[in-house]
Amino acid sequence: MKEKELLRLQEIKKIENEIYEKDKNIQYICGIDEAGRGPLAGPVVVAAVIMPKESMIEGVNDSKKISEKKREVLYEQIREEAICYGIGIIEQETIDEINILNATKEGLTNAIKDLEIKPNLILVDALTHINTLGIPYESIIKGDAKSYSIAAASILAKVTRDRIMRQWDEIYPQYGFEKHKGYGTKAHIDAIKENGICPIHRKSFVKNFI
Repeated sequence: MKEKELLRLQEIKKIENEIYEKDKNIQYICGIDEAGRGPLAGPVVVAAVIMPKESMIEGVNDSKKISEKKREVLYEQIREEAICYGIGIIEQETIDEINILNATKEGLTNAIKDLEIKPNLILVDALTHINTLGIPYESIIKGDAKSYSIAAASILAKVTRDRIMRQWDEIYPQYGFEKHKGYGTKAHIDAIKENGICPIHRKSFVKNFI
């Protein structure tokens, strides 16, 4: 590992390392992040992951800063090295019913329920007023760029969602989900105007285009 990358990883592990150093009773810190709050179609996916204290996977970073190809590689490495992880998926119908913020919060709770081990502390990217099932949590603004655990969760969430959208692309190829993953690109909006909406579109998000 190059020195620059080592220093970067040490920097984004500071939050976890300081917590472990400060409180010896904390054994498991869980990072949580989501993917898919902004798209016009598909689910929102929330990932929760507990990484080993000594984990230093080269390249782990905010998923938005990593190429799709590299994310796929890191996804497998994180899953292999993680103590445990959980995934919460909230479909577009629920997003339309309860709004995207509440859907994301519901996905977070489901991701925590999916963990095999109960963490002592949760680090979450930006969200507050959430149901963590009684587990203490800290909300960190831009946490996916500041915390190793949240960054790892951001990769799990993003790759999980991207794979779902690639599957939907096979069923509804006319919308180009393989490329834009449901985000509101010009090509996607043009496809909606031409073809109308399909069952995975968020009706509350696309009402301005139909």
